[in-house]
This record gives sequence, structure tokens and C-alpha cells, in this order.
Amino acid sequence: MSEICIIGGGIVGLATARALSLLNPDARLTVLEKEADTALHQSGRNSGVLHTGVYYKPGSLKATTCRAGKLAMQDFCQQHDVPFELCGKVIVATSDDELGRLENILKRGTENGVTCQQIDVPQLKEIEPHVKGVAAIHVPEAGIVDYPAVCRKLVKLLRESGHDVRFNFEVTAIDRQAQQTRIRSEKDEVTANYVVNCAGLYSDHVVRLAGGKPEHRIVPFRGEYYELRNEFRHLCRHLIYPVPDPSFPFLGVHFTRMIDNSVECGPNAVLALAREGYNWKTIRMDELAESLAYRGFQKLALKHWKMGAGEMWRSASKAAFVKALQKLIPDIRREYVSPCRAGVRAQAVAADGSLVDDFKIQFDNGIAHVLNAPSPAATASLQIGEHIAAKILQASF
Repeated sequence: MSEICIIGGGIVGLATARALSLLNPDARLTVLEKEADTALHQSGRNSGVLHTGVYYKPGSLKATTCRAGKLAMQDFCQQHDVPFELCGKVIVATSDDELGRLENILKRGTENGVTCQQIDVPQLKEIEPHVKGVAAIHVPEAGIVDYPAVCRKLVKLLRESGHDVRFNFEVTAIDRQAQQTRIRSEKDEVTANYVVNCAGLYSDHVVRLAGGKPEHRIVPFRGEYYELRNEFRHLCRHLIYPVPDPSFPFLGVHFTRMIDNSVECGPNAVLALAREGYNWKTIRMDELAESLAYRGFQKLALKHWKMGAGEMWRSASKAAFVKALQKLIPDIRREYVSPCRAGVRAQAVAADGSLVDDFKIQFDNGIAHVLNAPSPAATASLQIGEHIAAKILQASF
């Protein structure tokens, strides 16, 4: 009987455990989570969007797992009564300069099998009356979902199947011996034949605990959000996204109607001062020094310093943030929005300063390390889990 340990009780770790339990019913699974509950970090602090794969390079792991993962997530939610809705999305070109990039997105989406079409201004106004643009792509199959509820349901299903999900278990040491691995916390330990590292913001630290060398370094970027006050929610009916700027490594501010009918606006993207630094007051000097000393981050910052300064200014100035929002919805005023939650993205950065764009999974001596799982990882989680589970059961690492 295989004993498999998954480090990290977020949506990717739980989905991997779920896939392993279905593909190998005889396996004994243990999920270890350092927090007291699931979905307290990236899994519960994302936009809640069911992504379609419209942006991603055809044939990439992101594109293939997103498409299959979205369908699997919809089926899962229907089967287990988790709230979701296919509300649709528009990707808006606000100037003629963006039309070429909009066309490229449409081409990618079509190649990836996404149901999408370019629409003109009257059609855009019919879908989102308050949005200003010269053209847009309509993606009717895009949706929203309650990812924390997905995580809670996965925990319940795993426990009902006889598997162990342990909270308050922070991994402090990993010792690989022959065909077994000992995973220890300060008070307890677990032994397993195989280990899956789904530690998110600390995934590269877990690689080092296991005696390996991460191919890339995790650098935490905080995304800060505002939300529309209740009386102004009508300004956004669905999901409203900008055309991505290829000169900037992040998507840009957008509007997201959440599953509870609230509307979030953002995010910006600033260096977090701790890996779980959800505000400017949360600082861990060792983690900040690690980011600042990393040559890859230094090269990234040097290349994008002007954009980075703008993101920091939007963090400090509500007026600047609102001005960015007005590019899509000119009617927005600063009194229409109030600050809400922030999230921290675990972004893998290469030594040359480039952001690792695709999902990255490293198999090393009996351990599978999920080293990069940015958006659309939540959407794709069930498919990512199947991908990892298949590799483990084939004993291909």
C-alpha cells in the first residue's frame, strides 16, 4: 500500500490528493497544512474566476489544464452543490493601439477551443453599459465560483474516504531515506513513500528542506483590491478585463463580480514585504532580504522599475487607483469604492529576471514539487491534480 503525503492544504494540494484517491483507492493519503483551516492564502484570496484559457499559449500546460480543469471544476461544483455561475466576460480594448493585441487574444482563444468572439461598441454596451472601449472580446463561458467552498468540500470528501487532513502541521524538516521520506513538524512526523510539495508561497523553501535545489525562486507580489459599494454594483454586470500590456508582466486592474454579488476592482501588483504580507505593515525581514538579494528579482525590478513605481503609487493613492479603474468604467468615482482584501501571488522568477509563465512541476527523488502555479491554477486544480497523480502512479520520478 502506497503512503503519499501532500504538503499544502490549498486547492492544488487538495485536488492532487483527490485525484490520487480516485486513481489509486488503495493509497493512504495525508495532507499537511500549516494553518488551522484550508484556503487561508492563495486559494481563498484570488478573484474567484473560472478561467477559460483565452490568454494562454496554445499547447502550454496552462492552456491544456485550464480547459480540462474548468470543465472538471464545473462538474465538481454541480455534483457537490458548490456555488458557481457562468456569467461571461469581456476583454476590452480602450484605444485603437490595443486592437492588434485584442486580435491576438482572439486567435489564441480560438486555438485553445474557447467560445469567444470579437464584438463592436454597441454589442459591448449591451453587455456592459458603463464600459468605455473601441472593441472587445466576449467570452460567454467565463464564470465565477466559491473556491474556499471547493476546498472545504475536498477536505470533507478526503476524510470521508479514510484519508488524513492535518491542520496546524508546519513542515520543518524532510528526510529522504531509501524509499521512504520522513516529514517533521516541531511536534509530530509523518512517513511516506511519495511526497507532493504544494506549499505555494513556500514551495521553494520545501525544495530546500528536501535537499534539492529549486529551479526558480518564489517572489511574493501583493495584489490590493477595492470593492464597489452596494449602491454602485450595477456599474459591473459580469467580468470586465483590460487587454494585457505585453511590456508589463501582470494583467492590470479589472472588475470581477464575485459569487456573492459583490464587485471587486483591481489588483495592482507590488512586492510584498513578507511571503504572507497582505499589507504594508506585515514585514518579515528574512523573507524581504531574500527577495531583494535575489539576482532574478533585481533584474526584474531594473527592467520594470517605472511600471513598478506606478503600481506602488496606486497602492499609496486611492485617487491614482480610481484613475486606473476609470480607463474601463469612466463613471467610477473615489467615493464609489472602498478598500477590501488583498492577496499575495507566489510568482516564480528565473535567475535572468523573467517571470515563469507556465505551470512548473519538478520531479526529484521521490518528491513532486509544484514550483509555479499562478492563475489559472485554481480553475485548473483538478486537472493539475490528475497530471501529478498520473506521474506518481507511473513511478516516473
